[in-house]
Amino acid sequence: MANEKKSSSSSSSAKPMGLAYLVGRLDHVLHQRLRDSLAPSGLTVPQYTALSVFRVHGSLSNAQLAMRTMISPQSANEMVKQMEGKGWVERSPDPVHGRIIQISLTAAGATILGECDAGVAEVESLMVAELGQEERARLHAQLRAAVRALSVQGT
Repeated sequence: MANEKKSSSSSSSAKPMGLAYLVGRLDHVLHQRLRDSLAPSGLTVPQYTALSVFRVHGSLSNAQLAMRTMISPQSANEMVKQMEGKGWVERSPDPVHGRIIQISLTAAGATILGECDAGVAEVESLMVAELGQEERARLHAQLRAAVRALSVQGT
């Protein structure tokens, strides 16, 4: 019984430090900082992510966008409606598949994205300020490897 008390009291005073916990905390704090950085432009973190994905991949279907932005297809569709209303994206029929609608970045979307890039870069720089260039590159590679390891068929 004495051993049980000792282990429970020592574990209750210790902070969780597992890798999953730390990644979760990082995700939470990073999301807060990004939200604060993007708010003056009227952009949300998921919208910034989506616009960034369009900048890299060009036109995508709603299903592809949902997969790449890690949200449900329904949430992606609602977000696209909002961004289309602001003129940041446009929809057009897929030239090959008549039932698929392609979504792409507009000039206005590229402009708002460009205006927000510096703030996002500042948050990222703050996050790795204590790391040297080589350590940053290694961390980036390790995080990409962790994502690949846990991804299902590269999603």
